[in-house]
Amino acid sequence: MNTQISTVSLPARRSRAARVHQLYRRYGILAVLILLCVVLSFANQYFLTWGNVADVLRQASINGILAVGMTYVVLTGGIDLSVGSTLALAGMVSASVVTGGHPHGVVAGMLAGVTVGAAVGAVNGILVARLAVPSFVATLGMLSVARGLTFIYNDGMPIADLPDVYLNVGTGTFAGLPVPVIVFALVVLLFWFLLRFTTYGRYVYAVGGNVKSAKTSGISTGKVICSVYLIGGLLAGLAGIVLAARTTSALPQAGLSYELDAIAAVVIGGTSLSGGSGSIGGTVVGALLIGVINNGLNLLGVSSYYQQVVKGVIIVGAVLLDVSRKKQ
Repeated sequence: MNTQISTVSLPARRSRAARVHQLYRRYGILAVLILLCVVLSFANQYFLTWGNVADVLRQASINGILAVGMTYVVLTGGIDLSVGSTLALAGMVSASVVTGGHPHGVVAGMLAGVTVGAAVGAVNGILVARLAVPSFVATLGMLSVARGLTFIYNDGMPIADLPDVYLNVGTGTFAGLPVPVIVFALVVLLFWFLLRFTTYGRYVYAVGGNVKSAKTSGISTGKVICSVYLIGGLLAGLAGIVLAARTTSALPQAGLSYELDAIAAVVIGGTSLSGGSGSIGGTVVGALLIGVINNGLNLLGVSSYYQQVVKGVIIVGAVLLDVSRKKQ
């Protein structure tokens, strides 16, 4: 009798364990974010004030825009180390056009910024897809090239005196919400829809899952890989515009190490570094988690040196979780 009960209940226990594991994979990082917010709200009385929440959202928005583009790249099994330098270069070009006396300065400046970002991304895509250069090597080289061009562009000097209309992109509010948050939300909605409900999105997952099988099934894998780097560069250009507007000037040293935060947000959000698995929603939660961690450590008076250590530990931990998921 007891043996029969045990045998019958075993599948049920396995089913429950599978459901718990599935819930953990889907909502575990969100639960961590909520728990961290609760802890910080008790640790510091200013954490949940609207002013501080708005600051967290503004900070997370720039990294989030970068991370959405990085998600596309990582889903194909690649990596883009150049987004921080691309952000800085696009911000400098955009600011120079805005302050250069162009009759449609603000619009032209923004178009110039995203165009420069897209151009850098397209070069990365060609190097990786057409010339078979490993993404790590290609984008590491572009990191150095774009940073050098940023300093050359204005002799290493910042570009200030940006018009108020341009500055509103980084510092303004609309309907009570910071404009950078609105820009981030629009980016998320657009690229979530593209990835989730279009044929192109399915191609991105297919290339990341198995590039040979994708090519055999008729997918132009080279075009897909080129396109994801172009998207990453375009969004880096957009982030550069938002950052320049937020800091009220374009700085040649802007975006240093931003690629690490973007990669961390993607990996923490559950996107596999080997490609083929992940989501924009997870990346959004990852970007918010990093923003909350940075803000919480600042409020608690933790040195920026220790913050770098914390970020490194988080990235390694997220990769270990990814490896664990694959084994399971």
